[in-house]
Amino acid sequence: SSRVVEIQSQMSERAVELLGLPEDRPCLLLDVGCGSGLSGDYISEEGHYWIGMDISPAMLDVAVEREVEGDLLLADVGHGIPFRPGTFDGCISISAVQWLCNADKKSHSPSKRLYRFFSTLYTALARGSRAVLQLYPENSEQLELITAQAMRAGFTGGMVVDYPNSAKAKKFFLCLFVGTSGTLPKGLGTECANEELHQAKFTNERTRFRNVKGKSVKKSRDWILEKKERRRRQGKEVRADTKYTGRKRRPRF
Repeated sequence: SSRVVEIQSQMSERAVELLGLPEDRPCLLLDVGCGSGLSGDYISEEGHYWIGMDISPAMLDVAVEREVEGDLLLADVGHGIPFRPGTFDGCISISAVQWLCNADKKSHSPSKRLYRFFSTLYTALARGSRAVLQLYPENSEQLELITAQAMRAGFTGGMVVDYPNSAKAKKFFLCLFVGTSGTLPKGLGTECANEELHQAKFTNERTRFRNVKGKSVKKSRDWILEKKERRRRQGKEVRADTKYTGRKRRPRF
């Protein structure tokens, strides 16, 4: 649905922003779980190049039909990232990495698959680059499992939580550094900076979209505030938020 597309592209924009890419040159990015290439479209718009990996032939067929600009690779990232050391200037992933926590086959060990993914991703990334993985953890155990394997593979960094106090707008971004440990970016909407991660409520993706009660997330107050916040951080002039922000106008004055 168009709402899901809208949310996807919003998260892609935020993920690329969290990568903190150099502005003076095009970069090569890896898109893990690229699906039909929605996040790739945003990467291309920003003037960067990308290679997308996905486990679903059907999704990649859609990407090919849509004539996305990136190169596509059908592969299970739980088997590792098959690229030369230092190939990529960054990696993004939208709503995909939590699937590695599921053991679909008897032989699948989630922790092994996660470690294989993170250790080969670490190698495939250039020193000083970042990976930003937006995910929908089902519970805190899943989050801890994912984070632990990333750290075991050599990454530093941690979780950036946008809008931690909003059930609807809350988003988790695992922000990982290769080689140099940067400072972790601040989550959006975290005025109370001491927001503890363990208090975070976890919901899975399905219920999240249902909570929206059929209201379009696009143009909602949350959406407008997020957009204004992004514009502000890009140094643009933005009107101050008031109680009227995002309110519907009456059909006529």
